[in-house]
Amino acid sequence: MFFKKSNVSINGFSVVADILCEFLEVAIHLILYVREVYPSGIFQKRKKYNVPVQMSCHPELNQYIQDTLHCVKPLIEKNDAEKVVVVIMDKEHHPVERFVFEISQPPLLSISSDILLSHVEQLLRAFILKISVCDAILNNNPPGCSFTVLVHTRDVATRNMEKVQVIKDFPWIVADEQEVNMQEPKLIPLKTMTSDIVKMQLYVEERAQKTQVY
Repeated sequence: MFFKKSNVSINGFSVVADILCEFLEVAIHLILYVREVYPSGIFQKRKKYNVPVQMSCHPELNQYIQDTLHCVKPLIEKNDAEKVVVVIMDKEHHPVERFVFEISQPPLLSISSDILLSHVEQLLRAFILKISVCDAILNNNPPGCSFTVLVHTRDVATRNMEKVQVIKDFPWIVADEQEVNMQEPKLIPLKTMTSDIVKMQLYVEERAQKTQVY
């Protein structure tokens, strides 16, 4: 069901969750920029993973992304988040694109070296580079798009979602069916990574006809 660095490691899952949430924040900003969900003027060029990225400087948008990922982090720590999905919707709130991050971690996790974390960051850099050029393989979106972030949880987590309310007044809610389902999606793989601490796959589901009359 969908719902809306150093040598460490007393809690390896927490370290991985921090790394992934930081990555997802950068990735979401870049997706919104590359897919022109918001005007380019609200973005500033930064550097992350030693590559140029675009980050929003709009306070409300940034706070929404940060709050969302702050709530996602406990699910990643417990390996309860199967997918984090950035959904781009048209004016009628029907999905035109879904950037799907599938995430899984090994049942036993041991992080004992900065070298391993550095290796993971290098792999994450490759994801950022793929997102940066994804507009070359995707069709243009219609004007006036918006976005939302969905989390697909494992069944055991679904029953406990009310207990995972990290931020007051920022509750998890069950996603609308029209935000989850897409008409005739085309699947476009972007990148896969496998390491000792995390496995992640990124692909895009793109609606065949982006301009439709409902």
